Amino acid sequence: MTEIEDLLQKTSRTFALTIPLLPEPTRGEVGIAYLLFRIIDTFEDAPFWAPGRRVETLKRFVELLEQEPAASAALVAECVREPPVAHTGYLALLAKMPLVLEEFAGLRAPARGTIRRHVGQSANGMAGFVLRSDDRGRLTLETLDDLREYCYAVAGIVGEMLTQLYLIKRPELEKVAGKLESRAAAFGEGLQLVNILKDAYRDAEEGRTYLPRTVPLGEVFALARQDLAAATRYVEILRGAGADPRIVAFNSSISKLAIANLQILQTRGTGTKLSRLDVARIQAEVLRDMHEPAAPLNELSTGE
Repeated sequence: MTEIEDLLQKTSRTFALTIPLLPEPTRGEVGIAYLLFRIIDTFEDAPFWAPGRRVETLKRFVELLEQEPAASAALVAECVREPPVAHTGYLALLAKMPLVLEEFAGLRAPARGTIRRHVGQSANGMAGFVLRSDDRGRLTLETLDDLREYCYAVAGIVGEMLTQLYLIKRPELEKVAGKLESRAAAFGEGLQLVNILKDAYRDAEEGRTYLPRTVPLGEVFALARQDLAAATRYVEILRGAGADPRIVAFNSSISKLAIANLQILQTRGTGTKLSRLDVARIQAEVLRDMHEPAAPLNELSTGE
């Protein structure tokens, strides 16, 4: 296991399982992108740091994407001296910032530019929400629009970035690029809504209330179902266009995991998660589907 793979294992259960499905060089690019987004997400949440410091650090980290990897040493030292979180995996990632930035600098130029742009956009959106925290650093979303804006900042942008990475030097996807791009943010929003429903209790303990009290929970579930329907369609479009089966499998896996988790959240309540057996079953289903023939593209055009 490489150090990057080890960091993925320590910081994400789902993505550590699914990123290896991707073909190179997209696999490496998505892995590094995930770790960069995980770093800014850690600074956004940072329960042990005041909001002002979190906003400043988000800006500093985005600037580091334009500098030599060694320039991150001062920030690493600060994180060791005054840890922003207690999560050991996230702290291990922060300690390895120079390595992650070095790997980032070695990516293909189009991928590097895409990742840098979207990380910066997401960090700016995150900073806006941190600034909405109260004096104790607690964030409370009030409306469904607030929730959707937040989901876009932290996950919709990721969906857009991933789509751009898939399109690099893959002419077979050019004809469906618009269809993929129009669903990318919803795909990310759906995944984030599931995460919010799944982690509601832990987030509340750390001072984050993402589920608006004035919005019936049923509306949030309905929005998540709508988004994940778009995610399913996204996968169908990839498959019908003749995309690399490994890219199809990656997207199918994360969408199926989210759909399954949403179903148990609806039946058992917020805070519930898929079992390891459920995850293994879905992974086996995705691998089986990799070998099934794709639906013709003209069939996928109906109703577009």
